[in-house]
Amino acid sequence: MSDAPTTTQSQTVALPTGLDAILTWAGVTHRGRKRDINQDALLTAYPLFVVADGMGGHIGGEIASASTIDRLQRMVGKGPVSPEAIEKALVKAVRDIGDHPETTDEGTGTTVTGVYLDITDQDAHWVALNIGDSRVYIQRDDALAQVTTDHSLVQELVAAGRLSPEEAENHPYGNVITRAVGPSEGAVPDYVRLDVRDGDRFVICSDGLTKELTDYGILHFLRLHADPEAAVDAMLEAALENGGRDNITIVVLNVAVPGQQPVDEDAVRTAEAPIAADDDVPASEETATHDAAGSSTEDDPER
Repeated sequence: MSDAPTTTQSQTVALPTGLDAILTWAGVTHRGRKRDINQDALLTAYPLFVVADGMGGHIGGEIASASTIDRLQRMVGKGPVSPEAIEKALVKAVRDIGDHPETTDEGTGTTVTGVYLDITDQDAHWVALNIGDSRVYIQRDDALAQVTTDHSLVQELVAAGRLSPEEAENHPYGNVITRAVGPSEGAVPDYVRLDVRDGDRFVICSDGLTKELTDYGILHFLRLHADPEAAVDAMLEAALENGGRDNITIVVLNVAVPGQQPVDEDAVRTAEAPIAADDDVPASEETATHDAAGSSTEDDPER
């Protein structure tokens, strides 16, 4: 087993429906087997769960990810989490990164990816946010779907039909991202809204995990381990065994809403009610990119 400490916590949250949501989560970050230092960072401070993967220079990426997590943590302590509050915190993080000219430059930056629970008087939903190529996955109804869309060169090529998903797996420019939090970048994430459902599980991770485990591999370990800490530890060990070519950061978040009635998707569609984008998550299990836990062990360039 890895000697990286796994953090665990749980919290019960009152929903506007009168039901309680019981959230249980675990997170870990590890430098992997190839990197000298860990430029990843994570935040698990209800209602916000975030992973940041830094890049640029020997310690520039570490400064970028740490600055971003620090600003987001301060934001959580001051008031409600919202897109406006997140973006203000990221602007401050960009300034913090720029305050280290001796170790940062225009190539310095970090991804920032995660989810937060947004509760109003009438509604509760999850909001996924993303800048870069770290990812949020959701396991729902025993299927896994990627919620976020990578800001990367290979993803743009896939979207344009110039690469297949299989070709993108080992593309030589697979480490090139097209959006980051840094001195030369904007700080506006993409957002995706999801409903709150009993039994959902989120995986938030840096690409150090997805370089070593396929989507089906992630689903495999979620199925084996209902406990978030056990799932995190199992995925980390598998990623290290498969090469551990990059820093690896993983958060697993379980959602339980005792007493919530199951959603009948067929009845909703029969009634021709509007279907929100989040109701379409996740796709069927067949949309998992692979059917094996391992991936290529070809080494990637330093980010």
